[in-house]
Amino acid sequence: MNKVKEVDVSRFSFNIGRDLSVSTAQKKPGPPERIDGMTVGIVTMDGDAPHGGEVHPDGDEILYVISGALRVTSDSNPGGFLELGPGDACIVEKGEWHKVQVLEKTQLLHITPGPNGDHRPL
Repeated sequence: MNKVKEVDVSRFSFNIGRDLSVSTAQKKPGPPERIDGMTVGIVTMDGDAPHGGEVHPDGDEILYVISGALRVTSDSNPGGFLELGPGDACIVEKGEWHKVQVLEKTQLLHITPGPNGDHRPL
């Protein structure tokens, strides 16, 4: 049995469990399903997030822009923002409310902790 499995990242994200096992989950519209571990996905965004912000109380989130441009705002710096372009990344610390605004069509790699989290409705 082959123990190296090809994954179509346009259709699947990766779930990394607390025991460091890796499985895949088919992408669905909306935010990724929260798991007890980390979700790693590559998403194409051509519009703003479908919520008014989100928070991850279980750990830090990593955002890496592959292509395009984003603006990240956070509650700890309400008057400021961080703009990210191709090759740029940021860490959103555990418990920090943040929002992503798409400045141009963007391909984003995210590493998102779970299982808990919340979002603000629009």
